[in-house]
Amino acid sequence: MQWHRGNVFLIGLMGAGKTTFGRWLAASLDKPFIDGDEELERRLGRTIPAIFEKEGEIFFRDCEQALLTELVRREGIVLGTGGGVVLREANREQLRINGTVIYLHATPDVLAKRLRGTTSRPLLQAAEDPVARLKELYEIRDPLYRQTAHCVIESTPEAVARLVAAAEDNG
Repeated sequence: MQWHRGNVFLIGLMGAGKTTFGRWLAASLDKPFIDGDEELERRLGRTIPAIFEKEGEIFFRDCEQALLTELVRREGIVLGTGGGVVLREANREQLRINGTVIYLHATPDVLAKRLRGTTSRPLLQAAEDPVARLKELYEIRDPLYRQTAHCVIESTPEAVARLVAAAEDNG
């Protein structure tokens, strides 16, 4: 697979494996990996749950968009985005124009198993039924992920390994 501008942008719901897979892919391609959420936390000096609680989701999305605008201008990176980055059309356009976008797809049931017991996901913390909340997010975001992605892969170790192998062959 040939990477547009040498960049790979990973999108998908929380728990899809963007950070885990991103680190693996970046190491395989000898490229730097950036976790968008971690970078935003570092720059703002507080956690995402704290940002959501104090300033709210709109403030968070504004900061996320500003960071994305900066990061996509780089060349030769692997970027794991936040799960909601696709909610804004401008973000979807920036991703598609500036790199190869891979949607790591996983069903809400799979994601719920992976995220069981997590306390760092503000969109799940307040939910009475986290599985129902994941299904709701999936219904909204899955079409946006598919619209944005150049490639959709299932978030399984086997599918990810095949993509890494292809990347190494063509890297």
